Amino acid sequence: MRKLPQEADSGMEQPTGRVVKERRFSPAMFIWTFALLCVLAGGQALILGSYAKLPSFPPMFVAGMTGYWAIVAGILSLVTYLQIRRRLEPMRKFSEASKQVSSGDFSVYLEPEHLPESPKWDSNDEMFEDFNAMVRELGSIETMKNDFVANVSHEIKTPLAIIQSYVQLLGKPGLSDEQRSRYAATVTDASERLGQFVTSILKLSKLENQTMGLQIEECDLPRQLTDAALSYGDLFDDKGIAFEVDIEDRALVRADPDVLEVVWSNLLGNALKFTDEGGHVSLRQSSDKEIVSVEVRDDGCGMSGEELSHVFDKFYQGDTSHAARGNGLGMAMVRRAVELSGGTISLSSAVGEGTTVLVRLPAAI
Repeated sequence: MRKLPQEADSGMEQPTGRVVKERRFSPAMFIWTFALLCVLAGGQALILGSYAKLPSFPPMFVAGMTGYWAIVAGILSLVTYLQIRRRLEPMRKFSEASKQVSSGDFSVYLEPEHLPESPKWDSNDEMFEDFNAMVRELGSIETMKNDFVANVSHEIKTPLAIIQSYVQLLGKPGLSDEQRSRYAATVTDASERLGQFVTSILKLSKLENQTMGLQIEECDLPRQLTDAALSYGDLFDDKGIAFEVDIEDRALVRADPDVLEVVWSNLLGNALKFTDEGGHVSLRQSSDKEIVSVEVRDDGCGMSGEELSHVFDKFYQGDTSHAARGNGLGMAMVRRAVELSGGTISLSSAVGEGTTVLVRLPAAI
């Protein structure tokens, strides 16, 4: 069980959990049952005496009947207790499991007493199933949180270590101008990488938590795509990649323009990054009455099925040869941005053949 901050510093051993005192057999239950049975037996004797005109009962008879009803009261009390205990047993298991979960153990599993298809399936079984689903979700969230923290720490520590090392080298006497220029360029590159990473984290956090405050308006998608294509045109030319653009004159969607910009900049940036010199990249857009489609296709390195299944995971970088040029957050941002815009995104890819990304957005009516 995790300790509170003030407990951790106290130097005193803390209790591992609260102890619930359970009374095995309640004397009060027995007394009340016995009293009730005596009253009922007395009433029966009065009724019987009024009809049968029986003489007074001898003391031995009264004592025997009293003992008899005491035994009956004990049996009834025990049966009642066992019934109550049986009904409360699931609550006890639930309480113990909840304490384990609260202490950080997400491996807890409560076994339902019956199968879902069984006619005996009841509310306790349903409660256990809901609890197990909740624990699985909490465990998944905890794992993602730990992975997120570990990845963030790694992504920040790496450029910081580079900056620290090369700044120390810059402080050494006797360096040539060429060495100083090379070291300074390395520090600048690491600083830019760190800045881009922080910017990506902030963008992703904003997108993941943004459910309100979107500036929804009618966007001329071809114009936005044209601006994105122009901003990457020179980069494709510098790398020797043929860049083909085929878009309509006008097609309207209702979305936040800033959110959609995240989609096109990341998709074109990925196509640029994963396509080698002499390759081809195409940007195509089409529409009908209901859907506006945008396709980004390249003939770059492509992805395997395993990489494709993780492409939207945070920090996932399947092609390690390009890892230094990214942080694994781009496609996570793209998916969230498309979801916020009410659209869908799909990918198809093959190793050595390239990747095709298709974004479908609802057309403005």
